[in-house]
Amino acid sequence: MTQVRRHGSLIRLRPEHEEEYLRLHAAVWPSVLEMITDCNIRNYSIYLHDGLLFSYFEYVGDDYDADMARMAADPQTRRWWELTDPCQEQTPGAPDGQWWTPMTEVFHHD
Repeated sequence: MTQVRRHGSLIRLRPEHEEEYLRLHAAVWPSVLEMITDCNIRNYSIYLHDGLLFSYFEYVGDDYDADMARMAADPQTRRWWELTDPCQEQTPGAPDGQWWTPMTEVFHHD
């Protein structure tokens, strides 16, 4: 049985793009949603507070790096990111090669 891995990350939403970002996420393309599921991501949410976006998802697969590479190679997902990435600005501490800054889980209770 695969263990669920929880992921939280953070990025800044550019204020001049907030309306566009919210509009895009009110109607996420079905192909993007399908790729998220196909890459073993579940319970994916993005929250907005005071100009910061917090994302949370659970990974249920066996090869996270391969699944993320598959997602990054998908043409529809790449097109989606071409629309959403300009709405965002990295926060300090984002590792090389990562757009969102990973967060450290400090507490979890089932």
